[in-house]
Amino acid sequence: MSRLPVIVGFGGYNSAGRSSFHHGFRRMVIESLDSETRQQTLAGLAVMMRQVSYSEGAYRDADGLIITPAEIEQRFGAYILEHTLIRRIEKQHLDVDAAHWQKSLVLDSVEGQPLSFVTSRKQLPEPLPPTWTVEPLDRNQVRVFLQGSCEVKVDSYRPLPVKSAGQLPTGFEPGELYNSRFHPRGLQMTIVGMTDALRSIGIDWERITASVAPDEIAVYAGSIMSQLDENGYGGLMQARLKGGRVTSKQLPLGLNTMPADFINAYVLGSVGSTGAMSGACATFLYNLQKGIDAIQSGRARVAVVGNSEAPITVECIDGYGAMSALATEEGLRHIEGRDEVDFRRASRPFGENCGFTLAESCQFVVLMDDALALELGADIHGATPEVFVNADGFKRSISAPGPGNYLTLAKAVASAMQLVGEDGVRQRSFVHAHGSSTPANRVTESELIDRIAAAFGIQDWPVAAVKAYVGHSLAPASADQLVAALGTFKYGIIPGIKTIDRVADDVHQQRLRIATRDLQLGEQAMDVCFLNSKGFGGNNASAYVLAPHVVERMLRKRHGEAAFAAYQERREATRAAASAYDQQALRGQLDVLYRFGEEMIDEHALQIDDQGVQVPGFALPVRYSAENPYRDMVE
Repeated sequence: MSRLPVIVGFGGYNSAGRSSFHHGFRRMVIESLDSETRQQTLAGLAVMMRQVSYSEGAYRDADGLIITPAEIEQRFGAYILEHTLIRRIEKQHLDVDAAHWQKSLVLDSVEGQPLSFVTSRKQLPEPLPPTWTVEPLDRNQVRVFLQGSCEVKVDSYRPLPVKSAGQLPTGFEPGELYNSRFHPRGLQMTIVGMTDALRSIGIDWERITASVAPDEIAVYAGSIMSQLDENGYGGLMQARLKGGRVTSKQLPLGLNTMPADFINAYVLGSVGSTGAMSGACATFLYNLQKGIDAIQSGRARVAVVGNSEAPITVECIDGYGAMSALATEEGLRHIEGRDEVDFRRASRPFGENCGFTLAESCQFVVLMDDALALELGADIHGATPEVFVNADGFKRSISAPGPGNYLTLAKAVASAMQLVGEDGVRQRSFVHAHGSSTPANRVTESELIDRIAAAFGIQDWPVAAVKAYVGHSLAPASADQLVAALGTFKYGIIPGIKTIDRVADDVHQQRLRIATRDLQLGEQAMDVCFLNSKGFGGNNASAYVLAPHVVERMLRKRHGEAAFAAYQERREATRAAASAYDQQALRGQLDVLYRFGEEMIDEHALQIDDQGVQVPGFALPVRYSAENPYRDMVE
């Protein structure tokens, strides 16, 4: 029987906050929470955002005075809400009112008189322009006479048309949580996000690695835009033009594969399979497919899947803006019909909209095969049986939608029906749409989902669009959808698209339920969630996630009641350990894992024979495959 990939841990950070234990999800549906849960969520964000601290068993304000969660909500609640989710881009990223650029300026001599200026000898260009004459002044200074004209670049500043993004909560700086010198922001987020996911499991990583062979662990992670800040490719590409030097770190740390490399080298110490699939905005689901395949085939028993993206840079804004893909200040002003723009409503899936909103995010999930999860007593948050990927065929425009997404979503629905039945899909499923917030997407994706609903006899199909809250994080976008789906399974709430007043007239919704307020359905109301992702170039992917109560039914049937009861006993300790981490994290004690140069493996200590390889530091050896699939071709 095929091994079932189950989710035993998840974590990361986006503009809603920390993902593990559903804290980010709770920020998105905070209006629908009871007072105690709401106050706990706000208190955790207050610590993350450095508005309060936690010490000596209590929350404390800036004066060191004890403050209760209720008082945190009263004093800091408005600030926390305003400085999370999508909002005006803050100056720690860039000044959208005065973004730096260089203006070309031509200098001309007047009435045949040469221009002259004084500079240092070492600043003279090489070779000297033929129209320049140099007169020494002293050992260091020279006077330059310039005949004719000369073009120079002058620092200038201008406002950006795009002024909103989904940013990490104000005050939360991942690079300050560990020794992150020279790390691009995307890799800083990788380290802290992977730490969160790993600690959310509630089982020591050393215990997990002792239970599987070293090559039965897989990591699939990356980014699509690489690392574009000054410590990555941004600095690499700009160095010469700015008169600076390229560093030895900018090129390697800029690679889009580097999130997986950082996880292996500095967090897990893994020697197992690794990779970084890229599929535009469907990248997370491409990597999830790799993780699922590795577990189902038996090549891996544990798979870490995720992405990290930090695209809030002038270059990304300019690039996507040149494609008319982003929501601009002027576009939002036109939609709202007023001069004052509400940037918190910049992302408006399935409503009147004018483009998507860039966002930064890091999200990671830890998968195990079902047998290992039961053996270790892992807490199971859901299961991901399959991901479907299809291209669009011949196209005129590389960014236009095509038929591939019809194939992926239809196959996902058909597959889910085989597991949860027709009623499970028709009555107890919902969709996390790509919901990018472009005028084209609201029409094409709604038509797609509506037609699939008709094909499978689905009525009133709930449709959510998490980008309304956290923006479009590119590579991790469908991971943002996944962790939100897990929140719905936990709390029975489907987030409404609260950034729109109503659904646009051209949206297809004959069989859809696109709500502008949270849908409170109750616990265990949903059996399955469909994740849909559409990427530039025809990178379409759809997956489905099974709710934990559905997975439990499946595991009881596969492993038997006695085995499942024993698993439940072991799970109690796991849940206690995971809860202890959650409480520490709420108090700001994130205990980031960054094992630079620790426990390095001496390759000379490898024990190699004709049966396998014993790797120092791992309990079990790597065993060679017993069967070659092509053996019958040579016998």
